[in-house]
Amino acid sequence: MAKDQDLYAILGVSRTASADELKKAYRRLARKYHPDVNPGDKAAEEKFKEINNAFEILSDPKKRPLYDELGMDAAKIGWDPEKAAAFRQWRSGGAGPRGAGPGGFEGFGFETGEPVDLGDIFGEIFGGGRGGFGRRGPARPAKGADLVDRIEIDLADAVKGRELDLRVDGKRLSVKVPAGVADGGRIRLAGQGGAGARGGPPGDLYLEVHIRPHPVVRRDGDDLTIHLPITVGEAIAGATVALPTFDGTVQLKVPAGTQSGQRLRLRGKGVPHLRGGGRGDLYAEVRVVVPTGSEAKELGKSLDKLYAEPVRAGLIL
Repeated sequence: MAKDQDLYAILGVSRTASADELKKAYRRLARKYHPDVNPGDKAAEEKFKEINNAFEILSDPKKRPLYDELGMDAAKIGWDPEKAAAFRQWRSGGAGPRGAGPGGFEGFGFETGEPVDLGDIFGEIFGGGRGGFGRRGPARPAKGADLVDRIEIDLADAVKGRELDLRVDGKRLSVKVPAGVADGGRIRLAGQGGAGARGGPPGDLYLEVHIRPHPVVRRDGDDLTIHLPITVGEAIAGATVALPTFDGTVQLKVPAGTQSGQRLRLRGKGVPHLRGGGRGDLYAEVRVVVPTGSEAKELGKSLDKLYAEPVRAGLIL
């Protein structure tokens, strides 16, 4: 990313954009420029890196105000609010507790009471020498930027866990998706982010997990709900039916007189708890399927006579 590029312009948002607006812009652009969507397109790959870097900074409540004030120079001082305060005070001509202003750089004391060496700060910003600020020698190594990438998995992968092979910046990575990961959760890959400056260590890569919707199962925390169709006869008389789960098929007992919409619980068949043992429950939500055809109509009329009271007797507004 070019030094003078505006992070807000990269995401296509205003400088007053809310956190939600930043997230929407990031997701839209990340989908457009993702390497999996643009295989072999180096320009799209570079754009994707810029988008990730811009979002990582602007979505951080500590980094964003420092960027708004100092631009990318804030990264050179490690996003350190104390060093930024020292720079701000020097720039405004203020003096620290020892009278150090623009003409003296022994140090300023702030909330912690510790001196902050402006020579160190300017060395980090200007690379070790501007008008005598770099008296402590060359700027120190700096850690590379943390990057954010997006991956999509199926609900079964979130429940059971999975090993994924990903391509990041041309290198192949094997990533373990832990069982129980939530939608929007992040997986940290240490040392796989942006390159460090002046021999510093690389940043980290964070994979933001997005779970594809399942056609018949929905997730609520660590509980799962699956729609279970049954016949009218099974609902009336009761039955034992085969129910698929992510751990294999189980035999579920449907009690006699089960109504449509009733939920039958299977303990411990839900999503594993990400931290700690155990797992959630699986709920089978019953859907009574009514047959069609002339014979079914006649049978339905005879069944109506079996109701002890009108089914809509309590329907009062």
